[in-house]
Amino acid sequence: MGTRSYRPYTPSTRQRIVSDFAEITKSEPEKSLVKYVHNPKGRNNRGVITSRFRGGGHKQLYRIIDFKRDKRNIPAKVAAIEYDPNRNARIALLYYQDGEKRYILQPNGLKVGTVVTAGVDAPIEDGNALPLANIPLGTTVHNVELTPGRGGQIVRAAGASAQVVAKEGNYVTLKLPSGEVRMIRRECYATIGQVGNTDARNLSAGKAGRTRWKGKKPHVRGSVMNPVDHPHGGGEGRAPIGRSGPVTPWGKPALGMKTRKRKKPSSALIVRRRRKSSKRGRGGRES
Repeated sequence: MGTRSYRPYTPSTRQRIVSDFAEITKSEPEKSLVKYVHNPKGRNNRGVITSRFRGGGHKQLYRIIDFKRDKRNIPAKVAAIEYDPNRNARIALLYYQDGEKRYILQPNGLKVGTVVTAGVDAPIEDGNALPLANIPLGTTVHNVELTPGRGGQIVRAAGASAQVVAKEGNYVTLKLPSGEVRMIRRECYATIGQVGNTDARNLSAGKAGRTRWKGKKPHVRGSVMNPVDHPHGGGEGRAPIGRSGPVTPWGKPALGMKTRKRKKPSSALIVRRRRKSSKRGRGGRES
């Protein structure tokens, strides 16, 4: 899980930093665990763009990941570590004793040949999945459920991990990667360890084309548009936005405006809010 940089023999290699893929042991995915998923390219059922700056990208198949870990008390052997084009984490191919095959997110340090399991009595080892109530305090976890039986929904990105900090009644308190401290039902499952590919945050595309391969189109600043296209547009030369603060293309406050619903039921489970993100200064990206 290291990185590879290049000598600047072209402009695009000057800043390029890519993964060395040293942990990958299998290049082709398991055919029974992939499926085609239509890429809407940011458009709705009428073909109207509802998410801007999306489109193109390399052809890819979706890998079916077992986020639920609902195959309980059946040991599984790690058969391969694979690349997944749909996420920045690596995935591990499991061969269960009953013959079934499944993909899971690869925890940091999980290697081919390791045996993992899920269940109430599973050992506290990387890759094993247990209810939060059975995980000791201070343990690092990932792929955490928010609703029992629904499957892991949070802490799934490369290098991400949460920490079990307290237990009281029917809830277990976790410190999430964002800094938020939140209570989650004790029956919810989580996987021991940190998500692998921790160097994903250090990668650099090096050229615009690599971003286009991911299906992302250039993000155009509102200040360079016409007034008909964006509230920041228009004016002569580099004109200011002409408002008390930056807004979205639809006129709502941007860059710092909180968008979470005030009466969201889960707000009662948040012990401490996440860290405030620093506001973008001059030269930062606009909406």
